[in-house]
Amino acid sequence: MSKKTDKLSDAATNVRPYVERALKDEELRNNVRRAFETAKDVYGELVSQGHVSKAATHAATDHDVQENLRKTVEELKQATARLQGREEDTHRGRNTTVLLTGIAIGILFNPATGPQARAWLRETILGPSDEIEYTPADEEVDAPGNGAA
Repeated sequence: MSKKTDKLSDAATNVRPYVERALKDEELRNNVRRAFETAKDVYGELVSQGHVSKAATHAATDHDVQENLRKTVEELKQATARLQGREEDTHRGRNTTVLLTGIAIGILFNPATGPQARAWLRETILGPSDEIEYTPADEEVDAPGNGAA
């Protein structure tokens, strides 16, 4: 075999899993279809503006166009991740942990809700506690020589 035939054969072997996944994965096709549809909507809206400068201004200022562009990019990201066999969001657990920790800290240290939340948490974890009152053992606390002035 020649070098070109070997290279072509290697390329076909490398591409085969992607092609098979694209043919069998319904969600991948849906992601690509939705990305195409939103991109088509954006294109139609921008082409209706006439001049390129008007279209660029419209794209930069219109929130609907920007949202459609975001959707297009997100769908393409999801399609790419599925095509490559990766998970879509590899940091989902970490992000959830950070969010819940932030919310818990906010509740526990908020001046309005903090004392009640900390008391509830203390009772839940440690159980109900009896209040401890301090009463001096002797009445000689105020006597000279005991350090009280």
